[in-house]
Amino acid sequence: MRELKEILKEKSFRFNKNLGQNFLTDTNLLRAIVSDSGLEEGETVVEIGTGAGTLTRALAEKAGKVISFEVDENLKPVLEETLSGLDNVEVIFGDVLKMSDKEIAAITGGEFRVVANIPYYITTGLIMRFVESGLPVKSITVMIQKEVAERLVAKENTGDYGAITMSVRMRGDAVITRKVSRTMFYPAPNVDSAVVRIDIDPHKFENEDKELCLKLVKAAFGMRRKTFNNNLSASFFISKETAARVISEAGFEPMIRGEAFSVEDIVKISRVLKKHLNN
Repeated sequence: MRELKEILKEKSFRFNKNLGQNFLTDTNLLRAIVSDSGLEEGETVVEIGTGAGTLTRALAEKAGKVISFEVDENLKPVLEETLSGLDNVEVIFGDVLKMSDKEIAAITGGEFRVVANIPYYITTGLIMRFVESGLPVKSITVMIQKEVAERLVAKENTGDYGAITMSVRMRGDAVITRKVSRTMFYPAPNVDSAVVRIDIDPHKFENEDKELCLKLVKAAFGMRRKTFNNNLSASFFISKETAARVISEAGFEPMIRGEAFSVEDIVKISRVLKKHLNN
């Protein structure tokens, strides 16, 4: 394939700053991302953000099918060249975040992996869209801002630990597979990046009330300077005395703060809280 810069120039492509377009061009890095994703021969991949098609092409070397979503139709002429000759790639121009589980399932037809080099401004929304969905997602591998990646793998009682850390752990396990310099992109962004893989376990906490657990996660980090007792009381419209009882019965000190909890702790609290809410 010709140099990407040459193709973009010939097709008169103009970068849309509002879409955070930063393309990967290094072949070794692209193949490394595919390897990091855990993709096996013949599997289906959903790619979010086709971009110039460089990662799409690397995925197509191994995947049975690549279903790639792109919102910028101005990339059509570029993709006609960069993806030419690939019969296992389907590019859909549209916003996958606006699609229902039913619509996505009809397109994928079964289990799939998500792989994406995504604009930083949709990172949280995209990750949670697939983490919290009922879709048969095996894993989510994303190139994201390094600081956000560090939040996904953060430990309890640290500044990076937050609601997204815990929400992801309700469904799977996240690991940073590699850090990527801003110089690896064209054009170069203002920050460095990292590749994160989230392996989804459909059976993790499958017998628990996940909706209640996720509401508890939001309560834990809603107002970080307040104790969990105060946040629990405000979020579930219960008295501070009842909130303190719930926390104590779950085995914790009433003055504890939300950032001290692990996912397992939140599950314990949800069981106790459910009993109180049902009384």
